[in-house]
Amino acid sequence: MTRLALCGGIYSNPYALRAFVADARRRGAERLICLGDLGAYGAEPEAVWPLLEEHGVECIAGNYEVAIGSRQADCLCGYTDDTDNVFGQIAYDYTFAHTSEAFASWMTTLSTERRLAVGGVDLHLVHGSPLALNDFWWESLDDDAHRLRADASGADVVCCTHSGLPWTRTITRSDGGETLAVNVGVLGRPANDGGRHVWYALLDLDDGSASVELVPLDYDWRAQAASIRAAGLPEAFAEVIETGWWTSCLEILPPTERSRGRFQLYRSVLAQLSGEEPAPSERPVVPLFGSALFPDRLWIYTNFDCNLACGYCSVASSPRAVPRRLGLDRFTALVDEAVDAGVGEIYVTGGEPFLEPDLVEMLLYASERLPVVCLTNGMLYRGRRRQELGRLAGRPGLTLQTSLDGTEAAHDAQRGRGSWARALAGVDVARSLGLPVRVGMTETSANAGQGDALRDLLARHDVAPDQVAVRPLVARGHSTDGMPVDQAGTVPELTVAADGWFWHPAGADRATSPDLLVGGPELSLVEARRRVVERFLTLRQRDGSLPTIYRCAV
Repeated sequence: MTRLALCGGIYSNPYALRAFVADARRRGAERLICLGDLGAYGAEPEAVWPLLEEHGVECIAGNYEVAIGSRQADCLCGYTDDTDNVFGQIAYDYTFAHTSEAFASWMTTLSTERRLAVGGVDLHLVHGSPLALNDFWWESLDDDAHRLRADASGADVVCCTHSGLPWTRTITRSDGGETLAVNVGVLGRPANDGGRHVWYALLDLDDGSASVELVPLDYDWRAQAASIRAAGLPEAFAEVIETGWWTSCLEILPPTERSRGRFQLYRSVLAQLSGEEPAPSERPVVPLFGSALFPDRLWIYTNFDCNLACGYCSVASSPRAVPRRLGLDRFTALVDEAVDAGVGEIYVTGGEPFLEPDLVEMLLYASERLPVVCLTNGMLYRGRRRQELGRLAGRPGLTLQTSLDGTEAAHDAQRGRGSWARALAGVDVARSLGLPVRVGMTETSANAGQGDALRDLLARHDVAPDQVAVRPLVARGHSTDGMPVDQAGTVPELTVAADGWFWHPAGADRATSPDLLVGGPELSLVEARRRVVERFLTLRQRDGSLPTIYRCAV
């Protein structure tokens, strides 16, 4: 058996290169091979060459070696985004200026690919892919794209590095043969996974068969970060070394890979999409979750049965609806997940949540941990429920949001005779208990323009005007009229119900809004959120238009 250790993307990181040599030798590697890009984000390109020579590391050329060796004006990285290119140019200009003539001349002696026959295995070494030196061969490419690259090689094993993220996959070629594709990762910076380690691959070849192990590698990352700062390179270059999350050259990542990281957008892009500047920060990137394009709130549907049968209910709730109760245990587990995942606030809704027997326990548990808003029609504060509501009196961090649709006549026409008076009485009960109250009004053709009058009325019931929101009717659930709410045109708000996870609370009913389903109830909050982020980025790539923010929350 022959064991090869393959690395790539050293990125002027001599500290990781030393660790690679030592670890690979300790693990019995007979040959050490680098797949190119010796320089980039780090500050010590000249420290890399003697280590390669001293330890006999075989090399092929990446785009950096071709660019520097031929005195190109840029790195030939293949970035298409302007901000990615700005960071790429900074890294290249520094590396170019700090690479000696002798090192640059040596780079010109390297081939851009190699084919080896080892242990009866046909091995193809490339930098980007068999298609191009700077092709980004991502794990998330579809089957046809993977097959195209495997067909272009025809080898038993193809190893690459350019995209910077490690993965392996066995691909069936068009000729019926199989190719083991290996992205060996890079030594120069972490793999956007929150870890400070970097990656390389061990490839065992014997009697016509191949097996691979992706190896996480610890090294002196503190020294690398200090070196970057001492050279005056961008803080973003040092931060990725220290945190494991990419903070530059981010837009090149496809939606799947980018959704797994901590950051998804450049600050400048977020400002263009949302019209809102993020808070001042040195960091050039921001997470999508927690921005105006994906608020950091979680909507929880406790149940779907309701004491009312509103003709425009967006989730088709009514007294006849199947309750589909979430249950106290599931609710508290979701709250715990929300805390761990950095959710900023929880909105509890239904159906009518006060039909849920354990609602007060749910609200007590959640409001001890996060700010909570409970949406209710405010009509059930009687008898036992009124006594239970008293347990919430003066509860910090808890707000009740009630629905009042304009005048009494307009409200009762949709929600039933006497419902307006009972809802308004519910507002008074909540205020008497020291609970903040917000009010949402669904605007239709029947009550258009009644928002100001409603604000004036509620001000006399101790509800401030800025706590009253007028929102348009949506074409979901029972309603066929109103504004559309869909994944393509609406900002997501992570929503969970007994049936699963949804894109938006205005369509959290699996029967009437299957297109808004993100995944089943078995998904974790983190995975459901990641899927929303991936979908958002995919849609944004297709169409740069601004999604609509539909404010269920007041």
